[in-house]
Amino acid sequence: MRILVVEDEQRLSSVIKKGLTEDGFAVDTAFDGEDGLYLAESETYDCIVLDIMLPKLDGLEVCRRLRNKKMRTPILMLTAKVTVEDKVAGLDSGADDYMTKPFAYLELRSRIHALLRRSTGEISPMLTLVDLSVDPIKHTVIRDGTKIILTPKEFSILELLMRHMDEVVTRTMITEHVWDYNFDGMSNVVDVFVASLRRKIDKKSPHKLIHTIHGVGYKISETA
Repeated sequence: MRILVVEDEQRLSSVIKKGLTEDGFAVDTAFDGEDGLYLAESETYDCIVLDIMLPKLDGLEVCRRLRNKKMRTPILMLTAKVTVEDKVAGLDSGADDYMTKPFAYLELRSRIHALLRRSTGEISPMLTLVDLSVDPIKHTVIRDGTKIILTPKEFSILELLMRHMDEVVTRTMITEHVWDYNFDGMSNVVDVFVASLRRKIDKKSPHKLIHTIHGVGYKISETA
């Protein structure tokens, strides 16, 4: 999953990015509203973490412009303001959730996962298919009762496939959701990671779940 963090406090931005990256997210950062708006409009994100008090363009205006363009990406607003009126202003601008500073990183992570579940219509945090279970919060993968160890990028690809179960996930979708802005999309790194993921998920099972859709991408499904 790919997250955009728009926060002008560079130390806080760095802490958030470090935590989310360790949790397997691909993270892009912007330090003012104009750059944040540009990235949000030009790239594909699963969630946006948006500070309200930003240079050049405040977070409320960024949120309004994105919503006016019918962009439905979940937006979690951050602010040091704590009054009810401030919270109402943030939500009225189109934000999906609101957190006041200071906050615990674990709460931020939980809020992001909740927004991701809500945006895809999921009720349970667990993603399951046949004997495969994926927990995006605990970062655990179990197949037929056996725990499988994945790298952060392998886990991110598997999570993306599971969130689009029975659908074709293109290589472009994978690069946009799993790697950050600096990724070299011309390389074959996606195929390398998927091949490694397939070995770990399917090698010991007679029932293959990850399927190649030649010339397009991949699909996770009970049937090819």
